[in-house]
Amino acid sequence: MRWKRLTGQSITGLLIAGMVSVGLLPVAASAAEATDLARGKPVVASGSHGGFPAANANDGKVNSYWESNGLPADLTVKLGADADLESVVVKLNPDPIWGSRTQDIQVLGRTQDGTAFTSLRARAGYAFNPSGNQNTVTIPVDGRVADLQLKFFTNTGAPGGQIAEVQVLGTAAPNPDLTVSALSWSPSSPSETDDITVKGTVRNAGSAASPATTVNVSLGGVVVGSAPVGPLAAGASAPVSVEVGKRPQGSYTVSALVDPTDTVVESDNTNNSRTTASPLVIGQSPGPDLEVRSISSSPANPAVGAAVTFTVAVHNRGTSAVSAGTVTRLTVGSTTLNGTTPAIAAGATANVTVGGSWTAASGGATLTATADATNQVTETSETNNTFARSIVVGRGAAVPYTELEAENATYQGTLLKSDAERTFGHTNFATESSGRESVRLNATGEFVEFTSTAPSNSVVVRNSIPDAPGGGGREATISLYANGQFVRKIDLSSKHSWLYGNTDSPEGLTNTPGGDARRLFDESHALLTQTYPAGTKFRLQRDASDNASFYIIDLIDLEQVAAPSSQPSGCVSITTYGAVANDGIDDTAAIQRAVTANQTGQIDCVWIPAGQWRQEQKILTDDPLDRGQWNQVGIRDVTIRGAGMWHSQLYTLTPPHEAGGINHPHEGNFGFDIDENTQISDIAIFGSGTIRGGDGNHEGGVALNGRFGKDTKISNVWIEHANVGVWAGRDFDNIQELWNPGDGVEFTGMRIRNTYADGINFANGTRNSTVYNSSFRNTGDDALAVWSSKYVKDQSVDIGHDNSFRNNTIQLPWRANGIAIYGGYGNKIENNLISDTMNYPAIMLATDHDPLPFSGQTLIANNGLYRTGGAFWNEDQEFGAITLFPQNLPIPGVTIRDTDIIDSTYDGIQFKTGGGVMQDVKIENVRIDKSNNGSGILAMGGARGNATLTNVTITDSRDGHVLIEPGSQFTVSGAPNGARAKR
Repeated sequence: MRWKRLTGQSITGLLIAGMVSVGLLPVAASAAEATDLARGKPVVASGSHGGFPAANANDGKVNSYWESNGLPADLTVKLGADADLESVVVKLNPDPIWGSRTQDIQVLGRTQDGTAFTSLRARAGYAFNPSGNQNTVTIPVDGRVADLQLKFFTNTGAPGGQIAEVQVLGTAAPNPDLTVSALSWSPSSPSETDDITVKGTVRNAGSAASPATTVNVSLGGVVVGSAPVGPLAAGASAPVSVEVGKRPQGSYTVSALVDPTDTVVESDNTNNSRTTASPLVIGQSPGPDLEVRSISSSPANPAVGAAVTFTVAVHNRGTSAVSAGTVTRLTVGSTTLNGTTPAIAAGATANVTVGGSWTAASGGATLTATADATNQVTETSETNNTFARSIVVGRGAAVPYTELEAENATYQGTLLKSDAERTFGHTNFATESSGRESVRLNATGEFVEFTSTAPSNSVVVRNSIPDAPGGGGREATISLYANGQFVRKIDLSSKHSWLYGNTDSPEGLTNTPGGDARRLFDESHALLTQTYPAGTKFRLQRDASDNASFYIIDLIDLEQVAAPSSQPSGCVSITTYGAVANDGIDDTAAIQRAVTANQTGQIDCVWIPAGQWRQEQKILTDDPLDRGQWNQVGIRDVTIRGAGMWHSQLYTLTPPHEAGGINHPHEGNFGFDIDENTQISDIAIFGSGTIRGGDGNHEGGVALNGRFGKDTKISNVWIEHANVGVWAGRDFDNIQELWNPGDGVEFTGMRIRNTYADGINFANGTRNSTVYNSSFRNTGDDALAVWSSKYVKDQSVDIGHDNSFRNNTIQLPWRANGIAIYGGYGNKIENNLISDTMNYPAIMLATDHDPLPFSGQTLIANNGLYRTGGAFWNEDQEFGAITLFPQNLPIPGVTIRDTDIIDSTYDGIQFKTGGGVMQDVKIENVRIDKSNNGSGILAMGGARGNATLTNVTITDSRDGHVLIEPGSQFTVSGAPNGARAKR
């Protein structure tokens, strides 16, 4: 029930006594000439109720509003600089449905130099009446303030204070106003070897003197130097000169920003920067310059143990030739290979075959190639000789960390092992553990000790600690030791775990303790201050100061994290737009300004430096048509780069259901809304979701969402605590003129953890798109999915097709599948490792969720599936490791080949009862071993269709190799290992 609109139920008959008439005066003529100083300025509140945030109070719309989460409450408008006030106008929606109400309000203010608020207008009751004063009151005030605060004590119409619009009428007080002009540089036509000086003029265009400050000069959006600016009287100017040194060849926008840290209070803070109309063009210096363009391997996708050779493309971007004989070096793992480079003319490229080979190791490695590795050539630039990329070997992702299981470590504690059916949803820690085992620490001194196999300077701990008694999670620490020496405390939390309820619907689960629990684990990570060599014994120990009632340790990841990457040329830091790392203050506005500048062509790239950056609103494109939070416009033509996922981290503290702006149930208040041609790399996005649906339909938001369009590429992004990691696609009816399904979208190096729903979902006609070399753990729905949904422009064309999920590692989905395909054609699932699904298959093809039909071919090839499948839907439905479920439509053209299905909870491959036919399924070169509670291959009683087995091996299945249940219209040709199908 919402309070704002209940005239008949909660307002009718309400007697309003003691109404105070103060402030019900019309705006005076002088006030009418004053400026509304509040419009577009930041607004903060002591608290907000539900989806009625403080930002609604000055968005220019009376049909949106702020409501506090109780009384007393306050709302503060930050004017930015002192102003002389005449009145404050407070509005509610004039629609009669709101009804009459009285609010007790006090007006306070604070000067730009002040620290405390003082009263400008004493507390009084103000009557809002849609028929009497159009729900608008004007409160005369007199004073000079920079921050205006309204304090609410009572409201006869709601349990909190309410404002649809607040206007602060007045005029700006005398203040300085700094500007930059007359930018130039010398020499006027420099080359790469010239030292460059940028000159300009700083003027105080304000009405008061300015204190000393600085000016920053940027080339291509990157700050390259600064100079002091002395005090300036009103109207005075001063020249500035900044040495920016030598710069690489290229064209650079030149800009200058005075008072970059915003320490001078100005009458106008929007005119502090100046960008030249013409770029600075730096010519190439004469001489050679070698760079590596690419690395190719043979074979391109090697098997474990294969001998791999390499060719490196070396380009000479210089103006003169390089003689033969320089060394091109390639390192891969512990192997170093050298090649002799031929002569390379200016502008030419040579393909250098490096000598020797590398024996492909499971998982893969990083390839690093260096031109002129022994520094024989004096080059124009010595900073561009190195190039690196990953090579993936066999199945799964080439992850940069080593995962170590607690049950395989040394420990003093209690080993937890799952039951035979791996029962889920009944507070079963072992079922939700990797490998279905973990270690519980109950007493002080108990520990788990892991021996590292590679150098490492970071640790991730998958763990479970108790919930708070009333829900909502608690914090605790555990002690980390290395070779017996204390290293640090690791902070653990149960805020994002512990969901309660007996329902199989995730939307029905709750954060309120009671009965059975699930989603028991979460992860904590720490970057250490030094690198520890291989063989280090890392101990997680419960010391006396570690005060959770128990700790359950499942696994750790040990990784050697590289140093933060440096800012690329042409990228502009979000700090230029006002973001400050690690200060706990919301940086959304600064990030949005940087992204908008990139989108509008003012800068070439957005740089997110190393640091923790708080983000409390989605980054998107401001829609001038204001079509509402359900109809958003995403960003396009944007490049966002970070210093590495361990270093450049965006985070939110506000659960999405408590945020405003784009906060609609799926999309949340963090991450990015993408429409087309967007590249994002080397950052982390950490949400603050705690639930999917229960407790008021409070979902956890989506880190990356939108239409995605063409030319969008996302790489090396770490996502945690979102409802969904990535949702690619929007319904056609969501701004039809912007319909633009994902086409050729690429995801690589993703690290998605601990979501409440999908990891990455290709929906709404997404086609020709790929998820490659990425890892997923503890997703709350399908880790990867193609959903060829019907909410598209043309159902005959906009079909989810030719998408590929290759070389990914998927662990521990706590709800739904490892990988799912719902309709479409030409989709491929190849070279993946999937383990420990809680209740659903590792791989599922299905026609539930009302997709467009399957057609053509669907390929499932070279996957490794371990301990997958499970029971769900009141534990009555048992799913195989691979399940085909034609609920209402046929599933034709399926090939399953070159796959290992090991230690399944129920069946290995299952053909499920449904209304559709599974026709001509090909199963080739498949090994199924140990189907614990089912068959190697099962055709259920209502299954229809046929499958052909070629070179299929089935061993150790409880219910036999192939079982066709009575009544089934499914046939199997080619029995495995000479065995016959059972009926």
